[in-house]
Amino acid sequence: MSKNLLEQLREVTVVVADTGDIQAIEKFTPRDATTNPSLITAAAQMPQYQGIVDDTLKGARATLGNDASASQVASLAFDRLAVSFGLKILEIIPGRVSTEVDARLSFDIDATIAKGRDLIAQYEAAGVSKERILIKVAATWEGIRAAAVLEKEGIHCNLTLLFGIHQAIACAENGITLISPFVGRILDWYKKDTGRDSYEPAEDPGVLSVTNIYNYYKKFGYKTEVMGASFRNIGEITELAGCDLLTIAPSLLAELQATEADLPRKLDPAKAAGITDIAKISVDKETFDRMHAEDRMANEKLAEGIDGFTKALEKLEVLLTERLASLEG
Repeated sequence: MSKNLLEQLREVTVVVADTGDIQAIEKFTPRDATTNPSLITAAAQMPQYQGIVDDTLKGARATLGNDASASQVASLAFDRLAVSFGLKILEIIPGRVSTEVDARLSFDIDATIAKGRDLIAQYEAAGVSKERILIKVAATWEGIRAAAVLEKEGIHCNLTLLFGIHQAIACAENGITLISPFVGRILDWYKKDTGRDSYEPAEDPGVLSVTNIYNYYKKFGYKTEVMGASFRNIGEITELAGCDLLTIAPSLLAELQATEADLPRKLDPAKAAGITDIAKISVDKETFDRMHAEDRMANEKLAEGIDGFTKALEKLEVLLTERLASLEG
């Protein structure tokens, strides 16, 4: 009996669900799951998850007491909501969940460290080991340095909004557990910049970026895991078969599951080790800043990503304030 693409992909790559939709996670049974502010905001508006939102708001009120203002209660609930969803997800999956630090802290090392510690403390208070959590941080220089501190404390990190090789190398050199290079968003930028309607999967700029990062890591023996993210079509996914992990939206998981075709492995550590034309470079802050300034795509997409996640968080804060007002009359 032939296997569908999803079954074959799981044989060479860890499949991760890219969603805050718990029902979708139950359907596709991934090992790990990732969330981000946009996904949590979307899930918080779904009727089936209103109970999670309401319980988080009630818990925040109980913690602060009746004298606390609605904005104070909503703010505490906001801090707790991503963990509330993470705890529900961890009841389903056997592996890890990624929970994101507030994007507004992306250029603040100390605040990012404090928030990472706080998120882990919330999970541990609920009886969940930090080994099952990845603290998700934007791959600014400050975010990478903050994550390096957390990693030394045994808090594992997932560096997100990653678009350039300089970000990837800096993460590896700082001992980060996992990175999430954004395939689809890179494709979006190149389509807009060049005026092209499409790229074949094998020449997709996002696919090529992740392939280069994967080969660099395997060539030089870095332990940091590569998890391709932000896919626009299943062609991008099949071109990265063999990547350490791929985090995939439910709609594309369904498409992979419904498609029967051969899936050759494209990324392989043994092949990467044999590549001779990869030069090793060291990335300190000066090099990072220079390479980031020279990489127009990475520069623009990182800023855009932080801005987008910030707007999602601001929307969530408003939603929570309005829901609290409804609950308390």
